[in-house]
Amino acid sequence: MAAVLPSVAASLGVPAPGAHEPRWPAQLVPLEPSRSAVVVLVDGLGAQLLARRGGHAPFLRSLLTSSRTLTSGFPSTTATSMGTFGTGLPPGAHGLVGYEVLDPGSGRVFNELSWKDGPDPRAWQPAPTVFERAEVAGVAVTMIGPGYFDGSGLTTAALRGARFRAGRQLAERVDQTLAALQATERADQPSRALVYLYWGELDKVGHVHGCDSWQWGDELESLDRELAGLARRLPRETSLYVTADHGMVDVPFEHRLDVAHEPDLDAGVRLVGGEPRAVQLYCETGAVADVLAAWRARLGDDAWVVPREEAESTGWFGAVSPTVRPRIGDVIAAMRGSVAVVDSRIHRPEVLSLLGVHGSLTADEVQIPLLMHRA
Repeated sequence: MAAVLPSVAASLGVPAPGAHEPRWPAQLVPLEPSRSAVVVLVDGLGAQLLARRGGHAPFLRSLLTSSRTLTSGFPSTTATSMGTFGTGLPPGAHGLVGYEVLDPGSGRVFNELSWKDGPDPRAWQPAPTVFERAEVAGVAVTMIGPGYFDGSGLTTAALRGARFRAGRQLAERVDQTLAALQATERADQPSRALVYLYWGELDKVGHVHGCDSWQWGDELESLDRELAGLARRLPRETSLYVTADHGMVDVPFEHRLDVAHEPDLDAGVRLVGGEPRAVQLYCETGAVADVLAAWRARLGDDAWVVPREEAESTGWFGAVSPTVRPRIGDVIAAMRGSVAVVDSRIHRPEVLSLLGVHGSLTADEVQIPLLMHRA
């Protein structure tokens, strides 16, 4: 996923970072040059889901022959993926390492999606974004999403540098996309443009009803119609790319463990972070080995349970900077079976009631599409 925006920016003529700057991925996706580009990120549209339920999406399905399957990185969750998408860096470098993570400065776990009571987002993630680099290179960059995204902590940390246009319904956002492109067409010398459109309803429907539900299929059909209309109305010399931030799996509620009712899992744990499919445990001093043994014994083959050092050495987060390392849990439990782990003492009822979940390393969760409709 780190390669998506840098590859699109390169196709618009944006130069790569200098030798002494944070580097984009060494392996970019080769894209045909174009004057303008639209990147649509559909929250929760995993590659496995699209392959399995593509009958609901004739337009997106038509792009599969020229598509690529990429990986979101770990954890496969929106806040982390937005950092990877927006900066072109792995989580260990950009520092947005989970849904709920420890702020070492305050000693508290905060939610990187809502950013409530979070740190200064520019200090938390100081690397330049791809949007900032594109603007410096003379590309007009526009971000389109719900109004509350404008100036939010996550947007500032991961996606700063774009002009913002708000729209509630997807049809409104498509119209705003076309308006942003048309604004660059009016000059005698049309400028290059990069428009980023975010759509999150598919993820919401999957969380509430499950990604195998008829409601998810209906939402995919609506999405497909709007994107087909966008493709038909694009100006000349404008490419369209559709990608996602993660996939999703349905986990029955009877397959969930609650740390609040599991004394063996709670022993030695100071704070619980991450999310139900990718739990990050911040342990009491000297308790890491005991916590690791207890979680491995309880979860068995249903999870990869590793200490932070092993997750780092095997590349789960990419190269980890010294500043980011303390944000990662001492022990990480990434689910591989049909199981999830919650903590009813800290998780809101809305989180506990979600049927569709994500965050782990399975193909259903990490594989994402990059669909291309060329200029």
